Amino acid sequence: MTELLQIDATTMARLLGPAAAIDVLAGVLRAGLDPEEGPARTSVPVPAGELLLMPAAFGSHAGVKIAGVAPGNAAAGLPRITGSYLLLDGANLRPVALLDGAALTELRTPAVSALAVRHLTPAGEPVRLVLFGTGPQAYGHLEAVLAVREVTEAIVVGRSRIGARALAGYARTLGVLARTGTPDDVAKADLVVCCTTAREPLFDGALVAPGATVVAVGSHEPDARETDTTLVARSEVYVEARAAALREAGDLLIPTAEGAIDENHVVGTIADLVTGRRIPTTDRPRFFKSVGMAWEDLAVAGALYAAALTES
Repeated sequence: MTELLQIDATTMARLLGPAAAIDVLAGVLRAGLDPEEGPARTSVPVPAGELLLMPAAFGSHAGVKIAGVAPGNAAAGLPRITGSYLLLDGANLRPVALLDGAALTELRTPAVSALAVRHLTPAGEPVRLVLFGTGPQAYGHLEAVLAVREVTEAIVVGRSRIGARALAGYARTLGVLARTGTPDDVAKADLVVCCTTAREPLFDGALVAPGATVVAVGSHEPDARETDTTLVARSEVYVEARAAALREAGDLLIPTAEGAIDENHVVGTIADLVTGRRIPTTDRPRFFKSVGMAWEDLAVAGALYAAALTES
């Protein structure tokens, strides 16, 4: 029996950077992967939080991520997201690799957001970024946005002043003018990225400029959201897949329950953007809501496995 290849977080960082991960995701969408056909995420409540099961199959591989969401871990100095990814040979379902699931999530989620940003913000134009959050996803999103756009200024908004200052300092090491700020800074932003554990809106959606883009990735729960009804109602809305968003995206489900929008308010998907089936408008905000999907993990895990085989 062939030994199972193990790919840890350090190896992942060496094998595949944000720019390459973005291109991998675009490639599978252009190759015909349909996110709407992906199975629903299975969520199981457990004493420490929540277990998530996310299977997918496409091309030469299948795979499944088992992720843990443990809200209490932060107090103990442990990661909030844990887990593993098992990659299988698509032809015979033989396990071929075991990957660090948390590190995989930290790589693929920002890559999905940056792929949307690539298509929702004007090409070649620098952006003023307001970034909500100070955890691993915030760092990953900063790096991924820099892979697709020049950032003239990064403004970090976080509950922790220390965390916000640290992330702003890290941005400066990447050559970006950066500072901490407040929610009202969205008024002058070209791009707003929300990657927090918030369950209530982070800012006043009326402040967002008509030509700005907002990305929200922090929640996959129907009763939690990072953006308000005002923003969603006035925005051109894009998602990874309509079915997944209408199951899990509180940012959309809460405004729908309030009667402010209906399911037809979603104008397109990330696949529509990548394939050119949908061209964004510029007369109102553009909003991309991500809940995280199994096909994204599979695409990036497959690329990491191929890179590891080449390296060896």
